[in-house]
Amino acid sequence: MPIKIYKPTSPGRRHSSVGVFDDITKTEPEKSLVTILKKNSGRNNQGKITVRHQGGGAKRLYRLVDFKQHIFDIPAKVEAIEYDPNRGARIALITYQNGVKSYVLASHGLAVGDTIISSNKAIEAKNGNRMPLEHIPAGLFIYNVELTPGKGGQLARGAGLSAQLIGLEGNYVQIRLPSGETRAIIKECLASVGILSNPDRRLIRWGKAGRMRHRGIKPRVKGKNMNPVDHPHGGGEGHSPIGQKRGPQTVYGKPAYGVKTRKPDRWSDKFIVQSRRAKLK
Repeated sequence: MPIKIYKPTSPGRRHSSVGVFDDITKTEPEKSLVTILKKNSGRNNQGKITVRHQGGGAKRLYRLVDFKQHIFDIPAKVEAIEYDPNRGARIALITYQNGVKSYVLASHGLAVGDTIISSNKAIEAKNGNRMPLEHIPAGLFIYNVELTPGKGGQLARGAGLSAQLIGLEGNYVQIRLPSGETRAIIKECLASVGILSNPDRRLIRWGKAGRMRHRGIKPRVKGKNMNPVDHPHGGGEGHSPIGQKRGPQTVYGKPAYGVKTRKPDRWSDKFIVQSRRAKLK
């Protein structure tokens, strides 16, 4: 969807832009498909902060999005395109012919009145349809891709994202992920055809700290601006460098910025055909 820019009536408004919600057809969520979303402010079950800079934010209900779509071979009609405060992409409220209602990720171009279907067999590769990877023609864009058959989509779920199916080799299908990585995935895994909705979300400029607080994101402070007791980069007079250290460090004293954190010889390395780092070179 396009991005709207207002007149610069204030410093915050000058450097901000907002998304346009012309594609939204229903403002209130389906009551049977929402639940309470409890905030944890980045803390685990022991109350310790495991993800920093999280907290507050606007109250929101969680939409029960169906990432599996395991109601096979029953057509579903798109009843509405809705805004989801928990993700960037739009969600579609669909009703199957047997009367079951569900939320699914909406693909770009999906409209009210369209019919989509999910199957574990070969069906038409139409926008929004879901089927095993082995039955999707090579070169098509896909989203909400499974890594394990039956577990539900885990890859390419962000606004405007998609993966591209390259080809079938034996029991695996090679797909190119949004990061540039090429990975082999079991051919029985399901994926939806198309590109996810709301591709212009990446163009939004949030403009001011207040809008980030509404999203539940707290301010980030540079380590060099802190005291030595608070960060390895802290201390010194004014905006000092990090000092006599081998390289940048996190607040916990571990290497940061560009250091590979993926475990060597990870079991899933054998499924990576081409890394995203090789793609960038």
